[in-house]
Parts: sequence; structure tokens; C-alpha cells
Amino acid sequence: MDTPLSTIAVVGLGTMGTGIAEVLARAGREVIGIDISEAAATRAITALESATARSVARERITEEERRDILARFRAFSDLQAAADADLVIEVVPESYEVKQQVFRALDSIVRPDAIIATGTNALSVTRLAADSAHPERVLGLHFFNPAPAMKLVEVVSSVLTAPQAVAAVTELAQQLGKEPVSVGDRPGFVADGLLFGYLNQAAAMYEAKYASREDIDAAMKLGCGLPMGPLALLDLIGIDTARTVLDAMYAESHDRLHAPAPILKQLSEAGLTGRKSGRGFYTYEAPGSGAVVRDALTPLETATTGAAREVRSVGVAGSGTMASGIAEVFAKAGYDVVLAARSAEKAETAKARIAKSLARSVEKGRMTAEAREETLARVTPAGSLDAFAEVDLAVEAVAEDLEIKQQLFATLDKVCKPGAVLATTTSSLPVVACARATSRPQDVIGMHFFNPAPAMKLVEVVRTVLTADDVHATVREVTARIRKHPVDCGDRAGFIVNALLFPYLNNAIKMVEQHYASLDDIDAAMKLGGGYPMGPFELLDVVGLDVSLAIEQVLHREFRDPGLAPAPLLEHLVAAGCLGRKTGRGFREYARR
Repeated sequence: MDTPLSTIAVVGLGTMGTGIAEVLARAGREVIGIDISEAAATRAITALESATARSVARERITEEERRDILARFRAFSDLQAAADADLVIEVVPESYEVKQQVFRALDSIVRPDAIIATGTNALSVTRLAADSAHPERVLGLHFFNPAPAMKLVEVVSSVLTAPQAVAAVTELAQQLGKEPVSVGDRPGFVADGLLFGYLNQAAAMYEAKYASREDIDAAMKLGCGLPMGPLALLDLIGIDTARTVLDAMYAESHDRLHAPAPILKQLSEAGLTGRKSGRGFYTYEAPGSGAVVRDALTPLETATTGAAREVRSVGVAGSGTMASGIAEVFAKAGYDVVLAARSAEKAETAKARIAKSLARSVEKGRMTAEAREETLARVTPAGSLDAFAEVDLAVEAVAEDLEIKQQLFATLDKVCKPGAVLATTTSSLPVVACARATSRPQDVIGMHFFNPAPAMKLVEVVRTVLTADDVHATVREVTARIRKHPVDCGDRAGFIVNALLFPYLNNAIKMVEQHYASLDDIDAAMKLGGGYPMGPFELLDVVGLDVSLAIEQVLHREFRDPGLAPAPLLEHLVAAGCLGRKTGRGFREYARR
């Protein structure tokens, strides 16, 4: 198996196979494309012609280089064409039966020293290898879609795979300009193993009518910086494909988080498989199109939530980073803001933090010095909540401790005028528990800002069973005025973002506990394969392991699902005082400033 992998056959010329063929041809390999459908082979040639023509137009390659690339790709409809290949990559449909037919046929066609790779992301590489005449040469080579753009390649070895085969394919991936991650054989591997659990939770959240599809997708894009929302991503992947992957994951893990949400079965059996069929969670212009069109579930742009109360002045309770950030947001939007802390000195310190933040905006040319002074003049620091007597909206941003928040709401109840809206920024505590600490629970609502508040566009608007309609309407209107995007959700643990984010983070920790993959490989896989701005362990260390553990505990208590129990490794690190960047050590160590 020391032969350089210069001639490579790609079996299955769908979107993924065509993309892999393009990557190989551009990298100087001789590529044999094989598909039983002559139409698919023709489409693959046309796609490569179009992609290389675009590269010439953008001056990334010359016309001569384009001709060389096209000459290196040949398409056939017979597997016999793979006879001279050093490596065969199959990317046929996700079916054991179909893949096994291909593998058995290849056994009698390819050379004994040729490597055979499966592009599966759900099926057992070991099982496919065991059915082969030469299991030692079989491995997994999982590219991500679109293959020319995505950097991650998972190299999957079974207990039967020869190390030389793994080494040869890993070297090839590096030569293609990809980032190879070596993993063992289990459904979903690293990236999809974490991604599909999250997608499944999002589908279940939508099915439960907890939030609209638009709000779920907007929440994860704006709250986590993801390139796509989970339901739109399910439509792109294919709902039938997602169901197959989850079925395989559940068969191994028996974790309820991997049991496919019933809506995935209902949609796929109805033929509503996503973009490829023209309809899934969303409706598309045509089969294969990515353009979403309005349907019966699309919210009306002119829809109103009822009459809102007038808000001219806002009180923000707290002196930390979140409180000063929220006060800055309201002041920038033209509201008069009272910033109240436990002492006048703390309130002045919080205002100074706002002044510093605004000064940075001036330095970066985002606002004028005059606008900075006007904004700062709207913020009045106060050493007591008594200063909230005339505010129209009071927003608390104090410690995430229910007893402290309840005491604060009891005080707000006494000092705020009748009709004032009282909002909590809690990320994990029950909003109704804060409401019940007052004599006016109908005026209480959740406004969950994300950190840093001036930069993050999302606000989760959390109404309880007691929240009045006009209070909900007021907060949505105010959120729009401060140039944030409101998403509606009910009063349950984690709301939208944390309820989807933290089980994913917890599952990443379990992956490390099980010695399946390293911190670095998991972080790389999620950034390069999932488009996440940060890997799960980078994010955990930034958020704080103590904060993460507290949210995991709240989710576990609320939903009573064993799969949501905090990973023991997280509990051990918190107990040891390793809380992330703030202590200099979490999952990784950091230089002390």
C-alpha cells in the first residue's frame, strides 16, 4: 500500500461525489468518475466545466490550467473503469445494501493493493469492511458539503484497517489542502455525531410548538453565530438523510437525544425531504432550489402583537458587564436610562464602563464624539432602586441566583409605578418565579440579552402563562427599537438557545470522556465541518465551566432526561476550581494576564 494515490475513482456522482472529484482533479490527480446514471455523469462533467470557468473568470486559474483539470476527469457508467485506481471513494446512497453491492463488485475489479474508502457518515465502516474480501484496505473518508469549500475530512479507521492505508489517505487529504481528523468507527463520527443530536433537538422543539421555525433558526444564527439555523440546515442535508444518521446513532447510544423526532419520520415519509424535494420545514421555489418562498406557516410581516405600552425611560438594575452593556444599548437607541447598583460608587463604575465602550466606538469610526456625549448624558447612575420610581421599563441584570432575583423583583414591585413593565434577563431561571415575587405578575416578562449586549443582535422574549398581551407587545416593540431581533419563547429551562446549545456542549465533553477524540480534534471538526465560530471547548472555557454546569443542571432538572445529565468531567473540573479563562484553566490552560 505504498503506491502514491495518483489515480482515484469516485463512485457516485451526486452533489458530494462531483465535489470530491473536483477537489481531486484540481489537486493534480487522475479522476475516474463512475455512476450508473449517464445523466449524473454528464451533470458532473458540466458542473466541473462551470466551476473551473468561474475560477478562470475570477483569475484564480489560467485557461491552460482549466484545460488540464478537465482532461484529468473522465466519467464512466461501469465499475470496471475503477480497475487502475489506487484509491476508490464511494459516495453512493446511505444504504448498507447498496454500498455492500459496490464493495463486493470492487473486490473483483481493483488491484489487491488499492484502498477502498466509504464516504458514509452514518453507517458502520467496520460492517462494510467485514463484508469485503480485503477488510484491511477499507476505511472511511468523510468529506463535508460543499467538498471544494469545506476544509474538514474525517479519516475513519475500523479495528480491521491497516495503519498504512490510514497514513496514505491522511497524507492525501493534507495534499488536497484539507484538515484531516483521524477517528474511530461510530455513527456520525465527530462532527455529525455532535451536529445531528443538536438538529434533532431543534426538530423536537419545533414539533412541540415551543417556538416558530423562523425564531428557532434566527436564535441559533444570531445567538451562536452559526451560518445556518438548524431547521434550514436539516432541509439542506435532507430530512431523510438526517433520519438515517439519527437511527444509526440511536442504535448505538440508546440516548433519547438521538432518537429521531417523530416529525422527521412524518416529513420524510410524506416525501417532504427538504430542498431536494422543494419542501421540508420550509417551502422552496423549486426542487433543488435554496430560495425560500412564503407558505401557510410564514409569519405576516405586518402582524402585530396588540397594543403596546409607551416606553420613554428605562431602568437597568445591576453593575456588571451585562447590566452596563444593556444600559448602553438602550441609551444608544435614545432612551433615558437609570442605571442602579447596590451603591452609588458601583453605579458610577458601571457608567464609566459604558463611557469606555463608547470611546472605543468613536475610535473605530462607528459613532461621532458628539453622539458619544449625547448617549452618555442619557445614563443616570443611582445607588438605589428607588430611582426607578418613574421608569416605564425596568430590566434586571443581577446575579443568576433565584433568591437574589426574587428579592429584587419584590423591591421593584414596591418602587415602580403602576403599569411599568418588569423584565428579567435570566438565561436559565424560571421567569414566573420572579413574577410571583410581585403583586403584578402580568407585568413581568423575560428579556434574555446575549453577551456582549452591544454587539449581539438576539433577544429572547420570554412570556409566562401570566404575562399580559400588551406587556409582550411592548417588549417586542422596544426590542425592535433598540435594533435587536426578538424571538418568542415560553418560560422553560434554557429557552431556545441554551436548550439547544448546552446539550451539544455536554455531548462534546462525553466524547472526550470516552477517549473517542481529543479536544483539538473536536474543536477543529466543529469549526471546519460545522461552520461554528468556536469549537465546543473554546466556547465552554469562554462561557465559564461553572456557568455551563449550572445551565446543564437546570436543563436536567427540568426535562428529567438522562442524556442531559452533566458530564462527570465537567463536574470534576468545576469542583477543582478550573472554571475556564477567568481562572486561567478549564479544558485548556491560559496565560495569566
